[in-house]
Amino acid sequence: MIVKRAKLTLAERLYLPAIIDGFKVTLRHFFRKKVTMQYPEEKWTVPENYRGAPYLVKDPDGRTKCVSCQLCEFVCPPKAIRITPPGPEGAPEVGNVEKAPKEFKIDMLRCIFCGFCQEVCPEEAIFLMRDYALTGQSRQEMIYNKEKLLALGGVHQDKIWKWKNK
Repeated sequence: MIVKRAKLTLAERLYLPAIIDGFKVTLRHFFRKKVTMQYPEEKWTVPENYRGAPYLVKDPDGRTKCVSCQLCEFVCPPKAIRITPPGPEGAPEVGNVEKAPKEFKIDMLRCIFCGFCQEVCPEEAIFLMRDYALTGQSRQEMIYNKEKLLALGGVHQDKIWKWKNK
C-alpha cells in the first residue's frame, strides 16, 4: 500500500509558520518577569522542616555528645555514616562519657539528607543543617570527619546534661 503525501505549500516549504511560532514564544518569554537569582549574594529561604546535611554537637562542657551507639550508622539507607568506637578501654579524656567515638565520618556525597540519623540518635548528638550548599574541590573534601562535623555543629545547650560530673 502506498500512502500519498499532501503537497506542501510555499510557506510550509520555507518553514515560515514554524519560524513565526518560535519568535512568538521568544517574545512571550522576553517580556515576562525575570526569575534569575544572583546565587552567592541571594539565597533561598528554606522552610522550617527542611532536612539538610547532618552534623555533630558538643555538650556545654565541650565534650562530644555522641556515645558511639552506632544506631545512626545502622539506620542510614545509603550507608554514608561510619563510626569507629574507642574499644573496650574507652576514652579517659572525655570524662563520664564511656564511649566517645574514635572516628566519626559522614560521606556527604552519599548522604540523601533523609534525617533518619537525627531521629534515631538517643543522645541528641546529630542535628541537620539548614544550609543547602555543600561544596568541595575533591571527593575527599566531601567526607566530613568528626572534627569538621563538630565545628559545624558547635555547642548545643541542653536542659538535661546526662554526663555531668557529680
